[in-house]
Amino acid sequence: MIDFNNKGFFKLKQNEEYAERVSALLLDGEQVIDSYKSMRDGVVFTNKRIIAVNLQGLTGSKKDFTSLPYKNIVAYSVETSGTFDLDSELEIYFSSLGKVKFEFTGRTSMVEISKLISQHVL
Repeated sequence: MIDFNNKGFFKLKQNEEYAERVSALLLDGEQVIDSYKSMRDGVVFTNKRIIAVNLQGLTGSKKDFTSLPYKNIVAYSVETSGTFDLDSELEIYFSSLGKVKFEFTGRTSMVEISKLISQHVL
């Protein structure tokens, strides 16, 4: 599993590539809502969970997929971009796991991500 205490996902940008990378892992009826990519790693939001993808090694052929079900979220925090700080952040607190933090580029709609999570948590 990804060590979220020592590794963050930085500057995630909307990208459909990661939706394809997790397609084999999806359950019947599970649909990709949105996907994001950083330099190598990525995050996919589905209608059931968040899947964090960590490419390992020089070639990236070894992959770590961490499934983060919405049902285990106990709290979350969204920080939107500002005038000078163009990046936004999502911090999610999972029962038994702790905090997971994702950083997005300024063009990311944090309101939409917040609504998606709220639909499954509240």
